[in-house]
Amino acid sequence: MGMDVYGKNPKNEVGTYFRRNVWGWRPLWDYCEQMYNDLVGEVSGHYNDGDGLDDKGSLELANRIKTDLENGRANEFIVQRNKALSELPRETCEICKGSGIRTDRVGVENGMPDRELPQEQAIILGRIKGWCNSCNAEGTKDNFATWYSLDLDDLKEFAEFLENSGGFEIC
Repeated sequence: MGMDVYGKNPKNEVGTYFRRNVWGWRPLWDYCEQMYNDLVGEVSGHYNDGDGLDDKGSLELANRIKTDLENGRANEFIVQRNKALSELPRETCEICKGSGIRTDRVGVENGMPDRELPQEQAIILGRIKGWCNSCNAEGTKDNFATWYSLDLDDLKEFAEFLENSGGFEIC
């Protein structure tokens, strides 16, 4: 799933269409809400219900993003976001219930309880066999929030779209 963002009155092809999958759209829109809530606070940006901004609002949002890209504020936001994500605790794997060995029907049918581990992994985990495809036999995995990513290129591309969209709607 993703968000399709359409220009209302595009000035060129760049302003016609912008898309991000859910893993990229949520942090992009979160950025807009956190940095420019006075401008986008009333937009239901996390829903594909046709909401958006008019041409004037789109241009203002584009200008603010570009300014933050130029002055380093956007980069600092991403650095702080990534730092916070890196400090989140790992989560217990829901597939193997934290054991590192998938023993449900799918796991058994695919030989996961008996699968031999590479020597390096066996040394670290303290066992020679048993695997889970969800957590790579570790029993924990990265926090779900880390699946969502944001980088400067996302912001640059969105600003270019906004600048050329003539307003937009999120569908």
